[in-house]
Amino acid sequence: MRDFSKEWKTLRYITENASRVLLFAHSHPDPDTVGANLALKYHLETEGKKVDIGCFDPFPGHLRPLFDTEFLHPDSLDLSAYDAVIACDSVDRGFDKIATRLTPETVTVLIDHHPDIILSGDVVIIDPEYSSSCELVHLFLQSVGVIPTKPMATALLLGLMFDTGAFQHANVTAQVMRIASELMQYGAPANRIAELIFSKKKVAALKLWGKAFERARLNPQSGLLSTIITQQDVDECEAMIDDIYQVTTILSAVPEAKYVLVLSERDGGIVRGSLRSLEHHAIDVSAIAKTLGGGGHKLASGFEVPGKIIETASGWQVVPQS
Repeated sequence: MRDFSKEWKTLRYITENASRVLLFAHSHPDPDTVGANLALKYHLETEGKKVDIGCFDPFPGHLRPLFDTEFLHPDSLDLSAYDAVIACDSVDRGFDKIATRLTPETVTVLIDHHPDIILSGDVVIIDPEYSSSCELVHLFLQSVGVIPTKPMATALLLGLMFDTGAFQHANVTAQVMRIASELMQYGAPANRIAELIFSKKKVAALKLWGKAFERARLNPQSGLLSTIITQQDVDECEAMIDDIYQVTTILSAVPEAKYVLVLSERDGGIVRGSLRSLEHHAIDVSAIAKTLGGGGHKLASGFEVPGKIIETASGWQVVPQS
């Protein structure tokens, strides 16, 4: 894991000197982007800052039992009025649409744990070896001596639990468990969070996962476990993009798999490849991603290629868009 001590100091300087801050949640917001942005909002508001959270979609209704808040559509905001904009989690899903509308004086900060982010900002805090954006935000708050309030702890534990599958996925570390324990000590209701995000897990996500798992194929020689997800799958299941990310995380925990590849169709005629592995397999998936124009880290990387996924007699292939 990268040490972001320098970036924490820079972010602290930015927030101390900003009067108005725009936080940005990704489209179709999930519990990690919700939790990371809310935790930062609660902290910054205690410091007397004017803080808004922008998002192209409304605040998720199923999380309202935990939080009474609203997301603001970017088109309703005067983007030139903010001193700093901080985008948390899956920053390539929406932030790119407003980045070009910001003034040159506006400081931009990206906080993320996904491996295939190609956007840039004035401060970039991205490392896929962390479990979630909430883990990164917690470490920032910890670095400046913040003692979490109950709402802040609840927001952070929300994202931590969601992106680790209630601490069952391969991205769970000793640090994750330590943070979760601390947040519960500050009043975060783990049972209530689990009920809202897992017991009532959308059928749409389960349907999509089922399609992906059914297609998964293991190459016994290389140890590659791969599967595909088409745009038609997402549309038919009424699922979200984050449901795709979780397929990669879940498959990486299959004992027989040395590394995992999930190919998924995205908007604009793009196929995104997400690669994962575990430390004990000693496979550098970033080397694979780089051969395809992508990059990332040793255990989590990604790439994008133009085209679409089709089924042929010999299997699934990525072909140019017609």
